[in-house]
Amino acid sequence: MSNRALFPLVALLVACSLLLVNAQFHARRLFIELERAQLRQRELETEWAQLQLEQSLLAKHARIDSMARATLHMSPPGTGRTQYMRYMTLGGQ
Repeated sequence: MSNRALFPLVALLVACSLLLVNAQFHARRLFIELERAQLRQRELETEWAQLQLEQSLLAKHARIDSMARATLHMSPPGTGRTQYMRYMTLGGQ
């Protein structure tokens, strides 16, 4: 083979090598972005679980009752303040 025929093959080999290096660089960058996104997902899932736990703790009836008594000075009505209504049917009984 002559040098003239060898030059395009060498140029093609160099171009393919550069394209391969470029593709590997982009693949590594995408992989790093994927790992960062997965880490962020795990962080958000942990935060979501903590928020759900906090919400369940804040919504407990005992806590609401104690806050109503302490902060708003509320108390359950006594028997003297309770009004009872009679249930009547359509038949008038």
